[in-house]
Amino acid sequence: MKKILLVILVALFLGQTANAQKKIWDETEAEKAERLSWWREARFGMFIHWGLYAQAARHEWVKKRERIPDEEYQKYFEIFNPDLFNPTEWAKKAKAAGMKYAVITTKHHEGFCMFDSDYTDYDVMNTPYGKDIIKEWVEAFRAEGLGIGFYYSLIDWHHPEYTIDRVHPQSAQTQEEYNELNKDRDMSIYREYLKNQVREILTNYGKIDIMWLDYSFPGKFGKDRNDWGSVELMKMVRRLQPEIIVNDRADLKDYWGGWDFTTPEQFKVESWPEIDGEKIPWETCQTFSGSWGYYRDEHTWKDKKQLLVLLIESVSKGGNLLLNVGPTARGTFDHRADNALSEMGDWMKYNSRSIYGCTQAPEEFEAPDNTLLTYNPDKNRLYIHLLDYPLKNFLLEDYKDKIKYAQFLHDASELQMSEPYGHWIQQETGENDVNLILPVNKPNVEIPVIEVFLKE
Repeated sequence: MKKILLVILVALFLGQTANAQKKIWDETEAEKAERLSWWREARFGMFIHWGLYAQAARHEWVKKRERIPDEEYQKYFEIFNPDLFNPTEWAKKAKAAGMKYAVITTKHHEGFCMFDSDYTDYDVMNTPYGKDIIKEWVEAFRAEGLGIGFYYSLIDWHHPEYTIDRVHPQSAQTQEEYNELNKDRDMSIYREYLKNQVREILTNYGKIDIMWLDYSFPGKFGKDRNDWGSVELMKMVRRLQPEIIVNDRADLKDYWGGWDFTTPEQFKVESWPEIDGEKIPWETCQTFSGSWGYYRDEHTWKDKKQLLVLLIESVSKGGNLLLNVGPTARGTFDHRADNALSEMGDWMKYNSRSIYGCTQAPEEFEAPDNTLLTYNPDKNRLYIHLLDYPLKNFLLEDYKDKIKYAQFLHDASELQMSEPYGHWIQQETGENDVNLILPVNKPNVEIPVIEVFLKE
């Protein structure tokens, strides 16, 4: 019996030790919720993918897709000169669109650094442009009151010590081929380089609000946390910027403090993401079209309604939307991106109350057909987004004892309430149903919103 107890105690001790090792820092759940509160309030941000690939103008993965060798890709570095770059203009466009924060690529997979780095010559300072783009960008966006986020690629297709893997432009088919390709490469040297550069960007530009590390791809010919040194890297990130919010792509999902939010990319989630039955912070990153970097001849651009639905639906499921712009090689936004941002801003100007500070509606509120619901718990208001405009009568089932007042959000015009009328309707509705009387003509708003003041 004593032997069994001893075994149990040892197992418990080892389990506690293992759990202790799965921790980056000692922040509590309440402290984490407070740290993320501004981001949950904001709900809408801008992603910016910008690098040498803007000159090729055919996808940010062009070096991989076309298997372009370093010596051929070098031409983009030698002529990079975004002479029309005006970060203040960018910041004003983001703010006018209703965005509250922005995340820019400091280095993408191509390995080119948009910042002044002490650890490589492959940075913007050695191009014809010759100025620290990240410094200029941070100052402009911070001046507009926008949250500052940095994307940094864990992957690097230019560094000579980065071992070739399945997503590298020189990727191979067999282990023998990879062994030959990597025989003179030392990933430990690259790991130190990665860590040094992350330290640079988190030290040289003041307070940084968001960190995007991208990305791990474990498995055959891939890379995981051990390749990046993710545990030590994340400890350094937390130490340098203790209030920062970090994404989940450093392969530390099983570490407390190893990530803050999950990042579904280019798809809409079916429901609020969960882990072990617990809802987790999340943000979907989406493009206007099919690529992240500037792609001159890409024409599958989403229309105004699709983009608005992306935003509304994300918030309706408790999440954020990070919407991407890929600037041109001269430092401007494509006219299609400008149009899309302007259209988002037109809607947000009048309807942002249904986005900022909002989240998924309580389960007691069922969304009528062709609508999306968001809810502001602080104001106790429900927002009904009319994706398809109904006829004059808009039935809300089981809402009667919950509604104090209803109005259109865009102009604060009252929507009168009545009993469901017509003998045949009364037979099919419940005692607690209520009818809102809408104007026959749809308001001049892409997606009208009904603001419902709820009873306490």
